Amino acid sequence: MTTAQRGASFPAEGGVEEGILDCIRQALGKGCFDAVLVPVKVPAGDSFAYVLVQDEALLEDAHPLSPIMPVQGARALSSITRLGKGRTRIGAIMRPCEVRATIELSKLEQVELENVTLISIDCPGVLPLADWFRDQGKSEDTFKGLLERWDGEAARPVCRICDEFSTTGGEDLHIGTLRPNDNNILLIPRSPKGEAFLDQLGISPKEDISGWTNKVSELTEERRERRKRAQKEFETKTVGLDNLLDAFSNCINCHNCMRVCPICYCRQCFFDSDKLNFTFEDYLTRAEKQGGLRFPPETLLFHIGRMVHMSLSCVSCGACEDACPMLIPVAQIFSLVADRNQAAFDYHPGRSKEEPLPLRFYQEEEFEEVEDSYAGISAGEEARDA
Repeated sequence: MTTAQRGASFPAEGGVEEGILDCIRQALGKGCFDAVLVPVKVPAGDSFAYVLVQDEALLEDAHPLSPIMPVQGARALSSITRLGKGRTRIGAIMRPCEVRATIELSKLEQVELENVTLISIDCPGVLPLADWFRDQGKSEDTFKGLLERWDGEAARPVCRICDEFSTTGGEDLHIGTLRPNDNNILLIPRSPKGEAFLDQLGISPKEDISGWTNKVSELTEERRERRKRAQKEFETKTVGLDNLLDAFSNCINCHNCMRVCPICYCRQCFFDSDKLNFTFEDYLTRAEKQGGLRFPPETLLFHIGRMVHMSLSCVSCGACEDACPMLIPVAQIFSLVADRNQAAFDYHPGRSKEEPLPLRFYQEEEFEEVEDSYAGISAGEEARDA
């Protein structure tokens, strides 16, 4: 077996999160990195924020598997490294969707990964923000059950159908929690950085991880089938212009979905620019042509524009849907569109740091079936005209 097929067992007598934090404390103590980026409960105790921690004492309130995702981890890491790598070595503890978004941002030169060790964790999903803030006490119990059962029913809709809840292939180290032995977690190196991490801890990845692998495969297949069923049912409500208009009819143009999305990184968004600042006469002219003009305008154009811009890198993290004050199923719509677009390009966001972004690299032989289709239509039109 290669290193990638083996892992190291690490004690987690106090539970999964405590085991992860013990590992991180040891890593800081032994100089594996200088600081760790991890979700920490805020002083008010009602939410969580990503904190760059150097003092081990601050890990007391850290929650690597926080029950909610107020901020997508890739955005936090981008804030730290976008302008350069610096000299500080960072260990970033994230969920798989956050790791995949980070890798996408690195390809867009919005994250510098040279001095970063990406550490992912098996993720049971997170709770909807609205549920958490409605009744935090009840939600904490619900999340404990989600961690124990992994049934997904209490999680957000996109988390329930997530089939990429485990190792992504692009991280440096993966922490496996889905395994028969509840008193241990698995540390699985996925790159030379991950191997160096275990070396510094004095741990050798000699353990067979087939029990964990089988459990992940079993749950992946189950989630994959659930995803297919859910998207097939969902597309009847959203595919087509009329359905999209209905789906986004309650949009108030707040752009919250754009602001929390890790992939939307433009400093000046077209939809926030002066290009869409029209005069009264402009609005009146459009109203006369159309018979009426809805306000706020351009809501559907905004969402379609975002889909075109970032659907190839969408990782279905669900941050956009959590941020919507009108409870529009934004993440579910984007996941459906993203799956189709990514399949068309045979592209998997965050799978590999080396896999190029499709729209940045021209391939001479690409979409030939579309060319053939148009050629057939043109031939038919010419025959008809003749």
